[in-house]
Amino acid sequence: MPAHAAAAPADGPGDLVPGKGTATPALVEGIKEAAPAGGNAADAARGHLAGHKDRYRIADPQRDLRPTRTTVTDRTETVRLQQKHKGVDVLGGEYLVRMEKRNDGKRVVTGTSGRYFTGLDTDLKADVSEDVAVERAVIATLRDLAGHRLDSTDIPAKKGIKNESARSLQGVSRGLVVLPKGAGVLTHHVTVRGKDPLTGQPVLREVYVDAKAGFPVLQYSGIKTFGGPQQTARTGSAESARAVDTEAPHPGVPGSGVKYDGTTVELGVYKDTARNEYVMTDYSRMWGSSKNLISTWDARGKDIGEVSGRWPDGIKEFGSPTPQFGPEFTEAGAVDAHWAAGKVYDYYKKVHGRDSLDGRGMAINSLVGATQFGGPYVNAFWDGSKMVYGQGDKEYRTLSADLDVVGHEMTHGVVENSANLVYAGQSGALNEALADYFGRAIALDAAGKSMDDPEAGLLGAHLCRTKGPRECAFRDLNDGHTTAKNFLGVTFGSDNGGVHLNSTIFSGALWDIRKDLGRSLADRVAYKALTEYMTPLDGFTEGRDAVIAAAKALGVSGSELRSVTRAFNAHGIVPNWELALGVDSDPLLDRLNTAGTGAGAGGGWWATARSNDDGSEAYSVWAGRTDGTGAPKPISPNDGRFHVYPATDGKTVVWAAYGPTSVDILQRPLTGGLAKKLYSTEGGVSGLRVEGDTVVFETTDPYGSRHVGYLRKGDKEPTWVDGGRYEQATALPSISGGRIAYAKLYPEGGTTRFGTEVLDLRTGARTLAAQLGTPQGIGQTGINGTHVFWLVDEGTNAGHAAVRRADLDGSHPVDLGAQTGPDALHAYDLTASESAVTVTALVPDTAYRNETLPKLWQFAADGSGRARVSCNRGEQSSAAAAGGRQVVWIDGTTGHTDLVTRTRPAGNCG
Repeated sequence: MPAHAAAAPADGPGDLVPGKGTATPALVEGIKEAAPAGGNAADAARGHLAGHKDRYRIADPQRDLRPTRTTVTDRTETVRLQQKHKGVDVLGGEYLVRMEKRNDGKRVVTGTSGRYFTGLDTDLKADVSEDVAVERAVIATLRDLAGHRLDSTDIPAKKGIKNESARSLQGVSRGLVVLPKGAGVLTHHVTVRGKDPLTGQPVLREVYVDAKAGFPVLQYSGIKTFGGPQQTARTGSAESARAVDTEAPHPGVPGSGVKYDGTTVELGVYKDTARNEYVMTDYSRMWGSSKNLISTWDARGKDIGEVSGRWPDGIKEFGSPTPQFGPEFTEAGAVDAHWAAGKVYDYYKKVHGRDSLDGRGMAINSLVGATQFGGPYVNAFWDGSKMVYGQGDKEYRTLSADLDVVGHEMTHGVVENSANLVYAGQSGALNEALADYFGRAIALDAAGKSMDDPEAGLLGAHLCRTKGPRECAFRDLNDGHTTAKNFLGVTFGSDNGGVHLNSTIFSGALWDIRKDLGRSLADRVAYKALTEYMTPLDGFTEGRDAVIAAAKALGVSGSELRSVTRAFNAHGIVPNWELALGVDSDPLLDRLNTAGTGAGAGGGWWATARSNDDGSEAYSVWAGRTDGTGAPKPISPNDGRFHVYPATDGKTVVWAAYGPTSVDILQRPLTGGLAKKLYSTEGGVSGLRVEGDTVVFETTDPYGSRHVGYLRKGDKEPTWVDGGRYEQATALPSISGGRIAYAKLYPEGGTTRFGTEVLDLRTGARTLAAQLGTPQGIGQTGINGTHVFWLVDEGTNAGHAAVRRADLDGSHPVDLGAQTGPDALHAYDLTASESAVTVTALVPDTAYRNETLPKLWQFAADGSGRARVSCNRGEQSSAAAAGGRQVVWIDGTTGHTDLVTRTRPAGNCG
């Protein structure tokens, strides 16, 4: 029995693991209980739960559990049941019932697992319309993609015309969903698709907008990258038009090609008479079941934005005059992709009896050679229906060149069609871990290599043209030191909450199990855990319980079972492992249960947004003293709106309040009194700053237009620093000494230019700071009594930004931090005091690790030296200068978000 298990209730034997935050157990195993007779497997499963209400605490399984999938093996049935709250789906609410079917046709329940949330009590009245939810989801995605940067994508449609075609992103409502926080949070689920207007990267964002107040409370990417439902027919594709005689032998023919490694391999191909070519379409593998195809498509010349989440126009299967595909198809990555897709299909079919990714013979499509803005794209992804492989570059081959990459992406399809692990946070890291494990297992076995091989655990090791395997690999499942102590706490804005950053903690444990149990048994254990035990919101602890339970179900016992437990222990995956994570900073307010909602500081005070302990309440604004004395106090009214993005100058607090029909800017003195509404808009509000009677802020609309405005005492409407003109954009404001600094995009001489401007509110004078080169984008600004600071990208090194300073009259520009060179930072946020400027930056690298997460770096305002503010592991964000060298920020090291501070830098953190 696991260390944290409890005995089952008196109505049945077996072992029980209690659920977290629910009366329904997370895992029940070791039982043999007769299921109700008659009906199908789903009826029997729900009947079992109804017959044991004292154990499961599910009042009406027939009403509250909807069958979604039944997995059948020779003698077992696993029924997945989706939880409904008053008829609405509960995100991640899924319960499994496992049964054996005896020779007499009767069923016996052998175990259950999953998450059924018994505390839900929210009503289902949506105060926010679908249209408003979609608009706010798109705005939130645009703001997240833009980050702290103004660039050419922020100019709206030509001549100021705004229409749907002008949008780079489109949102589609998926209906109401209850988030299982506390009594439940009713949300509109919105899927946002398109492409990042700056990078061209495909965007597939799942956004959950609070249905009472309209604030996006959860958002994460749905694109499952390597480096990061059953498919329906594709309208207009070559394959959908092909008639199939289901009684005849399959029409495929044997073909061949040469892989990147020089090996000649067999390929399943088809003679397309209309094209008079042999095409990469394999009829043979699924001819005996669904008769669906494995096809490999030529996506060269197609941008990743065109191929993600939809079927691109005009592409065809790779075609050759003969069944032998020559060197062109090798270099394109087509031979490797087509061969590998077949190998992965064969593995799941032969080893686990699974017919394709969905278990029901779905078509398998690989799009090979996609580009980014016509240039290299060194990545691969599963988008929910197909695999997409980038064309690579001078160093990296096409991403289909390694079997473990193909196995990884196709396994994402298996995961999606079984446990459907939510691709965010720990469940997302578990998703990545399983994709890595099976991808590498398939490739290692196909190569005939031993688990003891020094390169056995390397993923993507053969993608490089010149680098050796270890130098080329993206991850190593056999690194021997990745444990829960190395867990990196990040918000969903970074790597979807650490899905790649933390995946090797779990995949490393699985890999150790494979070394101890042997290939065949370990793979069966991992597959059984995935398909018969895991559910969408499982984290590392639940994943451990699932693997141990699956091992027991397969008859693993004694020393072998102890080795399974030992592998998880060695990687630190034990009950309550999160409590061992520590920090070097001083806490101001812990467990904010918010992300991306900002923090402010000034005049000896801080302000931030927080929710309650389970994250179910609408966010409120709190304030406290930066020296940690006194008790934090609530600032915003408790009116059901989401109160976010606060700023303070030590006398007053301003913030944005998201309600069902509008977003309001509110202000309240720290000494007390009622909150006062300063301005109301239907768009997005961010970047709030306050000094005395002046409040400055930024707005964003669904078309990406951004404008900085300010309000002074008595103003009914804001004054826009750019006049609100469509041909200009302003963003990222700061304020000090009666001066506002902001990034500016403006037309000049028939071209678009970028600059940093200072507006003196007393005189109305505007000063454009001198630059050292030609900016391609301007980042966050900061200002104090003597200088203006900003981040600038001059296009010399993509992803980097210089930290620049000028006098208030715009003269004497100088870089405190260079854009290029060995010490260059990928800086993307900035905050300044009179004596220091602090930037949020990461250090680009070939692998995700602690050092590549957002960290705080501080420069003296005079440019003398730099140091790390804190050596905390995990993400550091929303930094606000609190005076002198002190900074407050939101820290994710502990696995949840806390407001913390340091009064001086920590040093180099070497």
